[in-house]
Amino acid sequence: MTPIRKTLLLAAALLVAGCDMLGIESAQAVADRKEADGKAVGGACRHAGRALEDCYALNRKADKAAVFAGWREMNDYMRENKIDAVAPQLNAGTELAAKPPAAEAAEPRSDAQDKAAKPAAAKAGKHES
Repeated sequence: MTPIRKTLLLAAALLVAGCDMLGIESAQAVADRKEADGKAVGGACRHAGRALEDCYALNRKADKAAVFAGWREMNDYMRENKIDAVAPQLNAGTELAAKPPAAEAAEPRSDAQDKAAKPAAAKAGKHES
């Protein structure tokens, strides 16, 4: 083998080994990231007091096995440390976030939404004068 060929082979080997530095993720790294994301989703659902089936329905793109593993880990952790579930602050946040703005304006408001809108409108009226 000539020294030029050896140099070219060495350079090619170094370039292939440096693919991780270019931001190209391996299949293993992608699978690990998806599993970690699924576990985080499952743990968050359990902490929020959501049923496992609801968690699956709200996060369809997440891996079900990873979501279950995260949910189960958080459940065990919460039982061991006697931690209560934290109730979500938004009642229908996922439904409102999925609707286009035109659909929200066409819907009738509930009593709770009307009560929340009245103080905001009163404050806005005070600032205009």
